[in-house]
Amino acid sequence: MRLLLVEDDLVLQQQLFKQLTNENYSVDVADDGEIALYQGLEHDYDAAIIDLGLPKIDGSTVIKKLRSQDREYPILILTARDRWQDKVEGLDAGADDYLTKPFHVEELSARLNALIRRSAGKASTVINNGPFSLNTATAEVSVDQQTISLSSHEFKIFKYMMLHIGEVISKTTLTEHIYDQDFDLDSNVIEVFIRRLRKKLDADKSLNFIETLRGQGYRLIRFD
Repeated sequence: MRLLLVEDDLVLQQQLFKQLTNENYSVDVADDGEIALYQGLEHDYDAAIIDLGLPKIDGSTVIKKLRSQDREYPILILTARDRWQDKVEGLDAGADDYLTKPFHVEELSARLNALIRRSAGKASTVINNGPFSLNTATAEVSVDQQTISLSSHEFKIFKYMMLHIGEVISKTTLTEHIYDQDFDLDSNVIEVFIRRLRKKLDADKSLNFIETLRGQGYRLIRFD
């Protein structure tokens, strides 16, 4: 999952960056509204965290402009302002939820996780698909109730596919959603991770749960 984190308090920004990367998110950062707007329009994020009190362009304006350009990924706003009018303004601009500073990073993680799940039509923290189960809160993956250990990038790919079961997902899309902005986007690496997922989650090749569509990408098979 790839996130945009917009926060001009560099201490808080680095604290959140560390927390979110530890939770297997790929995180792009911005410390003013101008950079945030550019990045928010340039990339297809899974979610954005945007502070309202930003230099150059305020957070509410950034959100309005993103929504006006059909960027529909979930947005969680952060605000040090305790007036209810400021929170309403952020929500009316197009944000999906808000947190008032100071806050516990665990609450931010939980709200962010819930927003991403809801945007993919998943209400529960546990996503099930036949013998496969993925817990978005604990980052645990199991097959037939047996826990399987995945690397960070393997987990990111499988989580994205579990949130988009039955959809054709290109190598480029997978690459953009698991790496941050500084990574050299070599989609051939995705083939390696897909191969590892097949080996770890379907060692005897009885499930054939990831379908390869030549020239298009991959599709996670939906199990009844």
